[in-house]
Amino acid sequence: MKNDSLKDTIIKPITTEKVVAAEQQGKHTFLVKHSANKIMVRKAVEEIYGVKVKDVNIMPRRQKKVMRRYGKGIKGKKAKKAIVTLVKGESLKKSK
Repeated sequence: MKNDSLKDTIIKPITTEKVVAAEQQGKHTFLVKHSANKIMVRKAVEEIYGVKVKDVNIMPRRQKKVMRRYGKGIKGKKAKKAIVTLVKGESLKKSK
C-alpha cells in the first residue's frame, strides 16, 4: 500500500455466529484490503482500538463466480479476512 493510512487497511469487522463464539477466546475477525499484510493489520488494530495484539492470521476471501448476460463474471471485492488474537485481558472498544 503506497500512501494509505493504517485506518484504511481495515474495511469492516465481520460478525457471524462462528466469529461471535471465537470472540469469547479473544479472537476478532476483520475484512481487510487485499494488499494488506500481517504487520499492517497489527498496527491498524493497535492504532484504532488501542489494544495489544498477540497474533494475526490472514486468509484470502473467495470471490463468488456468477453468470452474467454475456458470460461468466465475478461478484464481490478482492479482499482478505484477518483473524486477530488479542493479549489475554484485552477487549475491543473503539477509541478513535
